[in-house]
Amino acid sequence: MTVELVCVGTELLLGNIVNTNAAYMAEKCAMLGLSMYYQSVVGDNPERLKELLEMAKKRSDIIILCGGLGPTQDDLTKETATKVTGKTLVEDAQARQEIETFLTKRGRKITENNWKQALVPEGSKVLYNPNGTAPGIIMEDENTQMILLPGPPNELIPMFEEQVYPYLNQLQPEIICSKMVKLCGIGESAAETEILDLIEKQDNPTVAPYAKTGEVHLRLTARAESKEKAFAMIEPLERELYHRFGSKIYTDDESITLEMAVAQLLAKYHLTVTTAESCTGGLLAGRLINVPGISENLKEGYITYSNEAKEKLLGVSHDTLEQHGAVSEETVLEMAKGGAAAANADICVSISGIAGPDGGTKEKPVGLVYMCCYCKGKTYVERNLYTGNRSKVREYAVASALTLLRDAILKEVES
Repeated sequence: MTVELVCVGTELLLGNIVNTNAAYMAEKCAMLGLSMYYQSVVGDNPERLKELLEMAKKRSDIIILCGGLGPTQDDLTKETATKVTGKTLVEDAQARQEIETFLTKRGRKITENNWKQALVPEGSKVLYNPNGTAPGIIMEDENTQMILLPGPPNELIPMFEEQVYPYLNQLQPEIICSKMVKLCGIGESAAETEILDLIEKQDNPTVAPYAKTGEVHLRLTARAESKEKAFAMIEPLERELYHRFGSKIYTDDESITLEMAVAQLLAKYHLTVTTAESCTGGLLAGRLINVPGISENLKEGYITYSNEAKEKLLGVSHDTLEQHGAVSEETVLEMAKGGAAAANADICVSISGIAGPDGGTKEKPVGLVYMCCYCKGKTYVERNLYTGNRSKVREYAVASALTLLRDAILKEVES
């Protein structure tokens, strides 16, 4: 079955808010095995919405509309959809009662236009909304199902999960399930080359690479009658990926980030870590602090942007800075050793580079970043040259530093 998504709201066209509903709905429909060929955004204009819905009815089995169900005059999604389907609006007693209860509990004054939201197309299925005043609506005819959902994500998401997903699942017996395998320490082109044979002969399940900042994610997808069968089909493909990529895979859990995977290793081996950052200015420490419970392992974070700070806080030799410069293998090596000693930590990761847009030379261009991981007496140094603006250089540097930290732990502790 085909599904079409229509997001309603002039604020979306103006860029006043980000259309997160589109990404959420597309992903959920894909999981249900529904083919989505069209997505549209239309302003609060009944004529343009009517034209779009008439076209959608000719080409899609299911039309999902998000937004435009509010109490004001410019909220016309329900009214327009009702006209397109040739129905009339009638008041739903339960919807009216729930609107009254919702507003009264919150001490909000009920105005006459609130009762507009209690009107629903005759013969429709009403999706009552405990999180707001706009009920959702399902309208069915011989050829098309039209589903109207409120725009605010805190109302749309629970309504979809609890009421719309089961409804759509009955319409489409096959479902699509996915699993994400996440890699670090390898580029997208290299990763794709490793699995090119799998991509070329894929049918069901499939594998698709996605480039992330300093990472590559491989989405494995299968279509089957049930979740159990779909994941059973994915399992052999996942095993093959582990065989090919080994330790470069840091998780197969979509909810786990790279910093979480690193934090899990630190906790597993009771290791303490500190950071010594120059061009990244605390971003590495910030990524680690994203992880709840990291305070057990992260001791300190040093931001040593100036040479004076590198000398004072980390004990970097003045001669090293004079001879080799702040952006050098020698400097990050001393930064890492000095940071570990100053914090009395098992591990220290240091970073120094030229993020730009100025400051580069022929010998040391913009984007050059050195980093070092001192881990229980061993040191690992990397030289990287990144492209992009200042923010991108810093983001890539942090991702590389987390990968370097992870690799050092695997080599020194797990090997």
